[in-house]
Amino acid sequence: QVQLVESGGGLVQPGGSLRLSCAASVSIFRLSRMGWYRQAPGNERELVARISVSGGGTTGYASSVKGRSTISRDNSKNTVYLQVNNLKPEDTAVYYCYATLLDTGVAYWGQGTQVTVSS
Repeated sequence: QVQLVESGGGLVQPGGSLRLSCAASVSIFRLSRMGWYRQAPGNERELVARISVSGGGTTGYASSVKGRSTISRDNSKNTVYLQVNNLKPEDTAVYYCYATLLDTGVAYWGQGTQVTVSS
């Protein structure tokens, strides 16, 4: 069982930045991959960014955030971060952290954190 605790959401003005954090309850080295999805009202959940743990830190981004987002990890804190710059109203969504356990392949989800981009 893996618990994920997210933080860092809130209300941000267009053009602003935020950093989301996701802390895992297990050693990050027991995970194969961590990342972030988001879901806006009426939309399906979409992948925002992901980072491999077992694969040397390879990252991937959705085209909608590529170039203005950075996903990173702090192994000592079992935590993954998502930095998003130049926020747009269409970035408004609930952001969910996920992690995949290395030995079972089972994915776990955080409770979600609301990000609202509005003036």
